[in-house]
Amino acid sequence: MRTTLTPFLFALALALLGGCATTRQLDNDVSTYSQWPAGRKPTSYAFERLPSQQARPAQQQQLEDSARLGLEAAGFTPAADEREADVSIQVGARVSASERSMYDDPFWWRGGFSSRWGRGYSTSWGIHYTSPTYAREVAVLIRDRKSGQALFEARASNSGGSTSNAAILAAMFEAALKDFPHTGVNPRRVTVEVR
Repeated sequence: MRTTLTPFLFALALALLGGCATTRQLDNDVSTYSQWPAGRKPTSYAFERLPSQQARPAQQQQLEDSARLGLEAAGFTPAADEREADVSIQVGARVSASERSMYDDPFWWRGGFSSRWGRGYSTSWGIHYTSPTYAREVAVLIRDRKSGQALFEARASNSGGSTSNAAILAAMFEAALKDFPHTGVNPRRVTVEVR
């Protein structure tokens, strides 16, 4: 029996490890607004931090690091000297949690047990299960560094059963900047891979 089980366990372990190596798709609702001048190419950028973001530098640095891949995919490069950057970029993120019951699904069968015996006696039981749902949103605002004019704004949002991490935020920023500098139907669905 041991020799029969060993290949089975080995195959099961390979299947589980293979599942860990696959990429996951993330659907985002994206809205973009653009006043980007025709013919202007994306060039150098520097991040701009609001006072509230300056108060949490480590957290803001993680957020900016998550946005870099999306910005590079859109054609931007970090400025060697922030004072010489062509545009300034503000990024933000918000995650909020809410409890969701499985009964919120209108197609969930609400089965259970209920009985009445005699006068004044009743019992009932049922299953009540809630799980947290996290609403996630990222935002990007690109301004002309010299004039301060807002040139491009993008937001991406989604929800799921996990909080945000660096990979999810990076994918969301990529989705928000996917069509830069163009706009489209707002909101629209943009699917990207979580790496």
